[in-house]
Amino acid sequence: MTITVPMTYSVEAWDPSYGTTFATEEQDGLAGSEAELEVDIEVPADRWRAVSPRPGVKHPQTVLFVDGVRRVDARIWISQPEELDGGDGLDDGAALGLCASYASGVTLCQHTAAGNTARVVGSQIRRGLFTTAVTASTIDAPGGNYQAHITDADPATPLPQLLSAELQQRLADLEVVTAVAARDQLDPSQQEGDLLVVDGPLRGRQHLPRTLGYIKTHHSRYLEVEQNRLVAQLEPGQRTPVFRMGTNWKRFSWYLRLPYREGAPWAGIVRVECSADLAVTEAVELAYLSQAVLVRYASSEIKDPRAPQNLYPIAGLEKELRRRLGNPQILHRSLRTRRPR
Repeated sequence: MTITVPMTYSVEAWDPSYGTTFATEEQDGLAGSEAELEVDIEVPADRWRAVSPRPGVKHPQTVLFVDGVRRVDARIWISQPEELDGGDGLDDGAALGLCASYASGVTLCQHTAAGNTARVVGSQIRRGLFTTAVTASTIDAPGGNYQAHITDADPATPLPQLLSAELQQRLADLEVVTAVAARDQLDPSQQEGDLLVVDGPLRGRQHLPRTLGYIKTHHSRYLEVEQNRLVAQLEPGQRTPVFRMGTNWKRFSWYLRLPYREGAPWAGIVRVECSADLAVTEAVELAYLSQAVLVRYASSEIKDPRAPQNLYPIAGLEKELRRRLGNPQILHRSLRTRRPR
């Protein structure tokens, strides 16, 4: 039986860019990982050494960079009848909802005899209301509607974290759609030998051909002490040997050092992933290709505070996508006056 109850809500006045008015517990530091690890994929574990770029590796004519951005435009409190209150909000029966805008896009970089070009070739924008409130419904707002996405409450997961994860999953799904659409628009000559670089882990996108996951923020330590020590010793352009890791999903991975100024031991270090469905030789070839491609796009600290990890095509794409999300102040004000369908 479907219960239809009109949705009423109030918008929290606190600027969402400062987070919510209640705190969530966070852990700092680089924690060890419980992922299964195989380090003797490319070379035996006791022969690990820095791998220098391979001479003669041909840079692809076409490289696509896909990225997404997300923004919480407002946090709202959705009133729920007492009999529908699942304990996922306030004691007075109001459930938290996130009104968010998110977008995905692709930067196409081409290298030809006539010169090098880079341009945004596709983008898609969505707005959504993420909540556990069963009374939630779509909210009309200028520039688009906040489509209601209702998820089940999980007592083991803090509500803001649960809703944020649902938003992130929707964004990841949109990135796949955008990347496939951008590739489909290429001429056959451009598609052959192209490379797709996804900003972030490859999870959920490992089925895409000729694709690398690009991770510039490190939350866990995956390697054992001896192999992990090598990461800090890498010179610009060098990488670790390829290793395989995974828990409920597997992937090949390696660490790569981008050009950087001397600083912290892991300055300029990124981790790169590719699908575990590939043969080992194919993964190694992609690792060498990443050294030829990613180093070329490393940003400068003069232009980007997240240099060198925030690659130029990704940084430019993020800036353009955030512009296309619309004015957050206008959207926040409109949510205070609009009503759900």
